Amino acid sequence: PAAAGAGRAPGPPDGGWGWVVVFGAFISIGFAYAFPKGLAIFFKEIQDFFGTSYSEIAWVSSIMLATTYGAGPISSILVNRYGSRPVVMAGGLLCGVGMISAAFCTSILQLYICVGFITGFGLALNLQPSVIIIGKYFLKRRPIANGLAMAGSPVMLCTLAPLNQFLFDNFGWRGSFLILGAILLNCCVAGALFRPIGPGTALVKTQVTEEGKDALKGKITEDGPMDNKTEDEGEKDCFEKVNQYLDFSLFKHRGFLIYLIGNVLMFLGFFAPIVFLAPYAKHTGIDEYSAAFLLSILAIVDMVARPATGIIANSRWVRPRIQYFFSFAIAFNGACHLLCPLASSYTGLIVYSSFFGLAFGMVCAMLFETLMDLVGAARFTSAVGLVTIAECCTILLGPPIGGILIDTFGDYKYMFIKCGAVMVLAGTFLFIMNYYNYRMLAKEEKERKAKEEDPKSVRTENEGKKNWNKDSTQDGPELEPLREKGEGLKKEMNGT
Repeated sequence: PAAAGAGRAPGPPDGGWGWVVVFGAFISIGFAYAFPKGLAIFFKEIQDFFGTSYSEIAWVSSIMLATTYGAGPISSILVNRYGSRPVVMAGGLLCGVGMISAAFCTSILQLYICVGFITGFGLALNLQPSVIIIGKYFLKRRPIANGLAMAGSPVMLCTLAPLNQFLFDNFGWRGSFLILGAILLNCCVAGALFRPIGPGTALVKTQVTEEGKDALKGKITEDGPMDNKTEDEGEKDCFEKVNQYLDFSLFKHRGFLIYLIGNVLMFLGFFAPIVFLAPYAKHTGIDEYSAAFLLSILAIVDMVARPATGIIANSRWVRPRIQYFFSFAIAFNGACHLLCPLASSYTGLIVYSSFFGLAFGMVCAMLFETLMDLVGAARFTSAVGLVTIAECCTILLGPPIGGILIDTFGDYKYMFIKCGAVMVLAGTFLFIMNYYNYRMLAKEEKERKAKEEDPKSVRTENEGKKNWNKDSTQDGPELEPLREKGEGLKKEMNGT
């Protein structure tokens, strides 16, 4: 027999098993973000082993990050088709296979394939489903849940840095890659925690779809001349089949386009300061252990900042206008980079790392929450895929552009100024455009209410307009042009 309540889709539970899902997302997201950064410790040894330049070996991390973001649409399609649990488990398996295969590589090109593409694709299958499923389990507490899950990145970074150093000292880079491949298989365990929510959801979706088809068939049969159109609609081309799993209509969504442009611009300066922070400290004459400690300070502050930002974003003062808070966080991040060249001493770099960790954690905690706030949970899966494929280009280009500036001027300050200026510009753009978006939404809501009230007042004027107004109220404002077009057909039918 059907389960009780199977006729309706359950709402997000905002707790219960959802906290176990947050823990699984914490692990999965942590590996996805922290693993490419943690591999840098092996680069010097690999560079000497294969006799390559630093720029050639640095492409391993760049390819991995670009693949993680570039495979976003594929991940979204798979999640829409199969759900989050099997996709994350398959991603964990790919990560393990990629790193274990990398332990047997004999050329830098093979490392690009095994570490960059295979492991990067596995991390892509870990990242997006983990973010998506939180939106299905949480609504009221969603910013807090996202903040806790995103805290996995700094926690994993703090854990992987000493672990990688220990593995390298005892087993070398090949043995370390074997062990890291086995550790990445824990993503399969994290994916197993992503229990699908609500048995009634699929049933309701099927029922609604069938009812919609029946209603459409009935309407078409009644109207007569549209029979041929139904047959044409039944034969879907390739684009329509892809659109089933990836909603390209989001490119008509004003809020989504604002978010996309702002984020693509932001990522030009988002990751480069982390990559060059330790080298910049060494350039100023600080020893390598103290320089590495700056990253630890950044990660510790980041670890606290993400859940704290989630709590603040969930408050009743910030939640209704969370887009402004996100814009401020990006601009604050950029301001930190602009002031970094003033920090010439080690104390100044500690202060910079602390504020950078705070700003970085604020942006990361709200990165996906603000997107879900704009497009809604139903379209979030497609939105994440489309955003990440656009962001992968600037993520790939950001650090190399910073490196070119350093090589050209022989000073790191121009790289920090470039990153800061780009992020301040992105934050300002998002703030202004979100203000415009909020104003337009309020205006559209006001017009919609006015249209709903107008037929009631018009109805009292005369008896002849009464039926027309009744039809208008039932059909909704979006069918206004169709009513004028079909008015003559209605009169003819009434005469018949």
